[in-house]
Amino acid sequence: MSFASVEATSDYSLLIQQAQALFHGEQDAIANAANLSSLIYHGMADLNWAGFYFLKDGELVLGPFHGQPACVRIPLGKGVCGTAAATKTTQRIDDVDQFPGHIACDAASRSEVVVPLVRDGELLGVLDIDSPKLQRFTVAEQEALEQLAHLWLAASQ
Repeated sequence: MSFASVEATSDYSLLIQQAQALFHGEQDAIANAANLSSLIYHGMADLNWAGFYFLKDGELVLGPFHGQPACVRIPLGKGVCGTAAATKTTQRIDDVDQFPGHIACDAASRSEVVVPLVRDGELLGVLDIDSPKLQRFTVAEQEALEQLAHLWLAASQ
């Protein structure tokens, strides 16, 4: 199965359709997270990391991802991922160096989007996307990533 990549200014409906195809008939959360992180990493331009952190014992623990090795554990409320998790709100950061308490897992990262994964009010983890470019992510891309996270939540048990 081959998947097409999209340019940064493109309509993200193709990426969303590809995710729906990957999730069709599969409910395993880890398998779906692995496929979605790969799809995002290869399907969006100018990324250096795409992956998941899952909530375990009160902290975020590294899950499936694509990119350089990453921080294994992130406390709630710390860094962009921990803030998204603690507030249950998406964080779209144009310049991570300006984010108070940013955790630099990869020094090359300059901008970031983190989408909390919340089902029935319960935090399950976050979807984290990093770029080496400043101001890489648009509102439309944030919305597409939120939709992809929602699809993962709906498909995965």
